[in-house]
Amino acid sequence: MKKMDNTAAGSWTPDDNPTSSTAKNSCHPNLKMFLASLSFAYFAKALSGSYMKSTITQLERRFDIPSYLIGIIDGSFEIGNLLVIAFVSYFGAKLHRPKIIAIGCVLMSFGTFLIAMPHFIIGRYKIETSVRWSVNSTNNLSPCPASSPESTRAGDRPSLLNSRGCERESSVSMWIYVLLGNILRGIGETPVQPLGISYIDDYAQTENAALYIGCVQTISIIGPVFGYLLGSLCAKIYVDIGYVDLETLTITPGDARWVGAWWLGYLIAGTITLMSAVPFWFLPKSLPMPVDKHDSSCIPEQTRFIKDSPTMEHKFRPEEPANLHQMTKEFVPTLKSLLGNPVYVTYLCVTIIQFNSLIGMVTYKPKFIEQHYGQSASKANFLMGMINIPAVALGMFSGGVVMKKYKLGIMGAAKFAFGTSLLGFFLSLFFFAMGCDNSKVAGITVSYTGVEGLSNQEQSLLSECNSDCLCSRRDWDPVCGENGITYVSPCLAGCFSSTGSGKYTVFENCSCVALADNQQVNLTATLGQCPRSDSCDQIFPYFLALSVLSSFIISLGGTPGFMLLVRCINPELKSLALGIHSLATRTLAGIPAPIYFGAIIDTTCLKWGTKMCGGRGACRIYNTSAYRTVYLGLTLGLRTVSFFLCYPGFALLKRHIKMEEKNALTNGSAELESLRKEENSSIHCEQFVPALDCTADRETRL
Repeated sequence: MKKMDNTAAGSWTPDDNPTSSTAKNSCHPNLKMFLASLSFAYFAKALSGSYMKSTITQLERRFDIPSYLIGIIDGSFEIGNLLVIAFVSYFGAKLHRPKIIAIGCVLMSFGTFLIAMPHFIIGRYKIETSVRWSVNSTNNLSPCPASSPESTRAGDRPSLLNSRGCERESSVSMWIYVLLGNILRGIGETPVQPLGISYIDDYAQTENAALYIGCVQTISIIGPVFGYLLGSLCAKIYVDIGYVDLETLTITPGDARWVGAWWLGYLIAGTITLMSAVPFWFLPKSLPMPVDKHDSSCIPEQTRFIKDSPTMEHKFRPEEPANLHQMTKEFVPTLKSLLGNPVYVTYLCVTIIQFNSLIGMVTYKPKFIEQHYGQSASKANFLMGMINIPAVALGMFSGGVVMKKYKLGIMGAAKFAFGTSLLGFFLSLFFFAMGCDNSKVAGITVSYTGVEGLSNQEQSLLSECNSDCLCSRRDWDPVCGENGITYVSPCLAGCFSSTGSGKYTVFENCSCVALADNQQVNLTATLGQCPRSDSCDQIFPYFLALSVLSSFIISLGGTPGFMLLVRCINPELKSLALGIHSLATRTLAGIPAPIYFGAIIDTTCLKWGTKMCGGRGACRIYNTSAYRTVYLGLTLGLRTVSFFLCYPGFALLKRHIKMEEKNALTNGSAELESLRKEENSSIHCEQFVPALDCTADRETRL
């Protein structure tokens, strides 16, 4: 009997004769290899994906595009998924899953390399500045040139444009290559999650599947840590490093016009993704079946391939040729069966709404930290990678451990996920109280005399103090006056002279600084915006602490929620269910969320940059309070809607569990009746043949 049990459990040699508990808890070496390979693939795809989000502001500035267009680029990854995910999830489950995952990793790497390509074919980055006129000359020209009535109207026109260069630049939009590369990344990422998770759930012990999936997802969270750290490092490096004398630059990494070496990180991420494809080529199509999935009371996807052999000698899926015609005919009925599950459909609706909130929030969180708290892109990415992402990883891992330790069922997992999400929601409400005031920018948020709270009608960059200068209102070349007010350009600050060069230039005799400075001690201005107030710096650490705590609590329900998806459907529909879930969340959340979040954020812009050939470029400064309201309000508002759908979801889930229990009792009675008939058959057999032969035959059937 022991020997037959070991055979059924998939032991490697009958002579080893392990105990039943050892056989039950054993893990095939190829499953360990697959776990490691899938974890590395998750790491690679998460690294490149998070690096993309860390370069949001860099791409905006480099290609002079608004946030909603960046949202389209970011959502193009999901468009790539949309093109193939349903078919990959359905047909891939019946083919060689590890090799399909390998092909996907190769496509991901090629797409990542394509994103970096524009850097090598586009010209050098031209900073929007007026300081170069005085810096690159032997004589320090006045930032405030004399004007005439005829030339005043020309002040709003871009300066000295090269028509040929503009025609060449406008003929090809280089961000299209980034868009296409991200679509290719999305196509390549398609098979990794549905085929990888279903492979683990097929061949791992049922009680260990949640822990394994939790470990894979936890390791994948390490990818964003390195992705944001890589983004932080590259954001410090100037985009044209090696081709530009950094001493001549008039901007710093904290400037709204700074562009880091965004392309460098994509080359690194593409190489890592290419390496992740290698192990999958050497893994088998199928693995030994766990002993608990040989039980006749369960009908996992793989049992359809196990023949009713009286000896149960074969332990692997037979390598049968795939019948594509038959699989195509079964696709539509299978899809109808899946979408006919009300629990699955409700779960799908809840996660779609919550993913809209999550994706929109994560996409623009580094930018929110930059704009709201005055941090550089490098520091914002560093904080995301070192503080926020590890909290999410710890939360997801802890959720898997809690589910295993307390052996949470479907209802327990649902309640746990809902409770953590609701608690995180209440904590997130405190973000509204952690706001900063708008930066003091003359003519935009304050008057030239220092009066705060200008309305849109009162905003004007021209004043009596700079009326003697021919100033362009389109330029964005901020300087910080000694009075603590930022001026859009040295010209608009009314500065008549300058000393020094490069980033060390100091502007003197600034008439607008004198207008707002009652003491009139020092009428100078330096390059860059004035720093935020001390009160904003004091709030920022509390914002980070609350962000870490809320992220940890919300992510606690990640793994239980994911296992709820797997367990609330028939096992043979597992791969398709995961694929449709990914398809729906990417289509209805991953694609639109960055676009409408970006479009709403664009409405809070106070000053747009100007492209070299004219036209609106990237936003230079936002209305801080309005940005906070729309960003946090939209994030939490979507979560509120999802909570209302959870109540009917719990009712449907209870009914589903009762039906499953009823079916289990019915199946159990049928199995008991079958065993009684078999017992009677064995008694009848012993009247004619030796009892040993009948016992052996009965054990074989069991």
